[in-house]
Parts: sequence; structure tokens; C-alpha cells
Amino acid sequence: MRVLRGKGAEAFIRKLENRGTAGLATVDARVRRIVNDVRKNGDPSLRRYAEKWDGLARNQALRVSQAELQEAWVSTSQQFRQALKVAAANIRQYCEWQKPQEWRRNILPELEVGQLVRPLRSAGCYVPGGRYPLPSTLLMTAIPAQVAGVEQIRVVSPRPAAQTLAAAHFLGINEFYRIGGAQGIAALAYGTKTVPRVDKIVGPGNLFVTAAKRQVAFDCSIDFLAGPTEVVIVSHKGDARFIAADLVAQAEHDLEACSVFITTSKNLAAEVLWEVETRSALNPIAQASLKKHGSILVAESREHAMVFANRIAPEHITVDQEDVSMVSNAGSIFIGGYSPQAAGDYATGPNHVLPTGGMARFRGGLSVQDFLKAISMQHLSRRGLEAIAPAVVTLAEAEGLKAHAESIRARCAHA
Repeated sequence: MRVLRGKGAEAFIRKLENRGTAGLATVDARVRRIVNDVRKNGDPSLRRYAEKWDGLARNQALRVSQAELQEAWVSTSQQFRQALKVAAANIRQYCEWQKPQEWRRNILPELEVGQLVRPLRSAGCYVPGGRYPLPSTLLMTAIPAQVAGVEQIRVVSPRPAAQTLAAAHFLGINEFYRIGGAQGIAALAYGTKTVPRVDKIVGPGNLFVTAAKRQVAFDCSIDFLAGPTEVVIVSHKGDARFIAADLVAQAEHDLEACSVFITTSKNLAAEVLWEVETRSALNPIAQASLKKHGSILVAESREHAMVFANRIAPEHITVDQEDVSMVSNAGSIFIGGYSPQAAGDYATGPNHVLPTGGMARFRGGLSVQDFLKAISMQHLSRRGLEAIAPAVVTLAEAEGLKAHAESIRARCAHA
């Protein structure tokens, strides 16, 4: 990791502010060919790509059978099954608390307005199947959809591990497809004979997955474009061991992961640097990631440190209790030394599918609300309409929409 201050720290922050999704350009053309091929040719193209990249055997079905899901559940340890139950219960409870409420109120006498809440009909959950099996991502994407009331939940995952299949069985998921990449996204967005299309696609993935989500976004709703994981830790008197452990933990996800520590203490910066180097020595992925993207920033003041953090708009941020009020841009906040991001990755309840690449400037993480529609409602009596008729007619005529004004006059003689 590098230790930066002054102009060096400022230059680093400016670079992070513009990180976005620039890397997608390198795969866009290839992804477009794959998406268009699956959209046009359906299962034959989907199977060809799945056999080439997703580990699908020649005579193997695209869809995982219920028997296979059951077998995976039975094959996992009692300890793993209990861990799933603990994590799922917390995630489900948090989602229940997140749900928006329906309401009706009189904005004027005899003019009632309201909000109805309705679930999406179908959703596709993408669960990565790369370096690590991620059954936790299945929990984080499928449970919010279930709590929202989505009837049809389809999961796609290349080379699904037994733990991921077991998690699907535990949640009662009956549509699981062993496909991934751009081809999996295309199948969910446009449908094939085997994989019906969905209304929304959620879940993280590699560059090909993210580029495909961007390309289908005008035909199928998506959550957001997720890139490599990110963590910012802001502390001025914390435990260097805890801070370093969290930086290394996030760095081991990916060679492109971004891990940043911000402090006003030069001594703490030096302690954390030593701890990071020691703890990452036997973790080659984390070591390489921290060397490439890890940095320690020494800020001039507590406020200056939080300005840095908010400009980065990280996926995860850890802060001391007294700094929480200064956080304005973050996917998820972890407070204090005993709130590691790893706890949030699995079992605290809030979602671990979070905005990266600076998108925390304008949205939070995946939630039950991503699977719900808030539909506006209005109900007027004749007297209620007459109360606002003059304003409606005046505005309609100002816009030159005479028929709009007439639709009011037809009901209100004195409008």
C-alpha cells in the first residue's frame, strides 16, 4: 500500500472520482455479439456458450433439477445449513423492515391520493461462479425478491457450487440454470425456450456480466452496474489490527479491489501499513490487489478525512460513531471496530449487493424496494375536482393542450 498526503492524496481522490465503469469499453463489442446471438437464436446459442465457458457438459440440462438441488442440500454440513438459516433470518427481517407502505390521504376535502405497492412479476438473480462459490449472494438477491412477493424467481450461475445449489433448495428456488456471463444475462432479458424472460435482473458479476446488463437495460430493468469491490475505512484512533484485517479481507475478493484507509494520525497510518503487509503476506490475491490499488491517505483534519471519503463514494465504509453524521455517499456503513464488513457480507441483514464505481453518490444497495413498484393513486369526487379545476384548466391552456382543459370543463360547468 502507498501512504499519500497533500497533493498526492488529492490526485488519488480525483482519479477515484472518475473510476466509473470505463473498463466496460474493452468488452462491449464482444458482449454485444453474444447478447444479440442469444436474443436471435435462443437455446442453441445459449448452450454453445455455456459449454464453452460455463462448464456445461454436452448432454447436461441447462436447468438444474429439483433432485440435484435436494442432493446438494443433503451433501452440505449441518454447520453450513445452520449458518444459512441464521443469515437468511436476519436478511429476511431486514427486508421486512425495508418494505414501503401503502397509504391513502386527503390532500384536499374529497380529493384523495395514495400509494399502492405491487411486486414485480418475475426477477432474475445472477450469482457469480468464479474464484469463490457465493451462496451468500443467492441469499442477498433472492430473499428481497421473496419478501417483496415476486412470484417467479430465476437464478443463473455458471459452474454452481454445491453450497450455492443447497442455498437455492433452502430458499425454495425451483428455477436454477447453470449458465453465466453475457449469455446468461441475455437469456434472462430476452428469454429462450428453456429460460423465460424476467422483468428485472439483479446481482454482481464480472466485466462481461456488467457490460451485458448495461446493454439490455432498455429492454429489461436492472439493479445497477457493479464493479470490483471497494472499502474505505476512516479512523483516527482505532485498532490497527482490525483496520488491516478489513482491508485485507476486501482485497482478497479481486485483483482489482480497491482498499483505502483514511486517517489524521501518522502513527496509526504506519501501524496499519505494517499490519497490512504482515496479514497479506500469505494471501497472494490480497497482496497483489493492495499493491495495485491500496492506499493510506493522511488527512489534515477529521472533517477533511470525511470529505475524502464522500468524494470516493465507496461501496463499504467503516467509520467511528462520531463520524456517522458526516457520511453522505456510501453503499453501506459499518460503525466502530467490532463491525467488520465481513459480517455484513454474510449475516447482519443489510444487503451486500452494493453500488461501486462511485454510484453510491446517487443510490444505495439492493433492497426489497428494487422488487416493488410504488403506484400512485388519485380519487376525486365532483366537489374535489371543482376545487382544483381552475388551476388545471389554466395550466392546460398555458401549455396549449385544449382537450385537457375540455376534459375538466365537461365535468365542471363553471371551470
